[in-house]
Amino acid sequence: MSEILLQHAQGNPRNSEGAFERLKDGTIVFAYTRYSGDHWDDECTADICMIRSKDGGISWSEPELVVKNRHQNVMSVSLLRLQDDRIAMVYLEKTMIGNTQWIDCRPLAKFSSDEMASWSETVDLAGSPPFYMCCVNDCLVQVKSGRIFCPGSLHRYKTHPRDFGAGIGVFFYSDDGGATWQQTRECCYPPQWLSSGFAEPGLIELGQNHLMAWFRAGGGCQYKSYSYDNGMTWTPAIPATEFRSPGAPLSMKRNPANGELYAVWNDYHPDRSVRFEPGVMGRTPLVLGISSDNGNTWRHHVLEDSPVHGFSYTAMFFNGDDLLLGYCCGGLATCKCMLQDLKIRVINWRQLDGK
Repeated sequence: MSEILLQHAQGNPRNSEGAFERLKDGTIVFAYTRYSGDHWDDECTADICMIRSKDGGISWSEPELVVKNRHQNVMSVSLLRLQDDRIAMVYLEKTMIGNTQWIDCRPLAKFSSDEMASWSETVDLAGSPPFYMCCVNDCLVQVKSGRIFCPGSLHRYKTHPRDFGAGIGVFFYSDDGGATWQQTRECCYPPQWLSSGFAEPGLIELGQNHLMAWFRAGGGCQYKSYSYDNGMTWTPAIPATEFRSPGAPLSMKRNPANGELYAVWNDYHPDRSVRFEPGVMGRTPLVLGISSDNGNTWRHHVLEDSPVHGFSYTAMFFNGDDLLLGYCCGGLATCKCMLQDLKIRVINWRQLDGK
């Protein structure tokens, strides 16, 4: 196991929310949001940068600019090599609307046919502004049929950095390699009593035309919904009690080597005697779950457990016997919020279960 830290510094108040991909020459790239200036809130000035590793994630290059913000902020990047061998990148762009306090936030896409040396023109997934559409990092999925999905959550207009309003789960998809995007026929609505609504969803393919989506929620666990027609319609969302968590996202991917599902989330224990400080956001411990039966049961491995650190927004990438993880890891000894620092960690997944 190895790990490195991308810590905040003067003029760089936050490094967070990234995604991995591998180039044809074996280089692994990690794109992430790099803030500049003096402030680290979600709406503050940020660009998307990239670092490279030629030794499987042990050491990394200096950051290089990939997407410069055009207005205010770009963040929550996803990378995915498509079936046609191009690399897709999706990210959020935030813009203040005129002289008002309204914020427009929308997912945008770019594509590279030359191993990320250059990128296509920007494609807007969502259409006419304004609205606030939230997508978590490392969420882009292409299923076996070739359909590309970008799950998101739609919120009422946002006027304050901490004022999201209840969200509903929505799913953008493309059947033409990302040239055009549509929204699936059905959304996923939270129960009326769940004032947090649904946010930062993810999606995974369980079988032919069979998908599962999950949602960050404030009810003590994640929520989940299923589709049996390749994402067009969805079952009513129910509590995913196997994924207890605070208001924080979950990440999940399938290991291509053995077909098992791997999930990373904050296995939150509400009865713990530990008092979490506000900057930690309750996002500890960080747990890796492995399922050999397509998500029916899970065995747990604790990755991080510190009451003065928070861990969240995990990017996952399988590289042979290694699992690369990139996640926020800020601690109150060095910064105000767990979102400010980023850790890249390499784990031998075979050793987790003694395989």
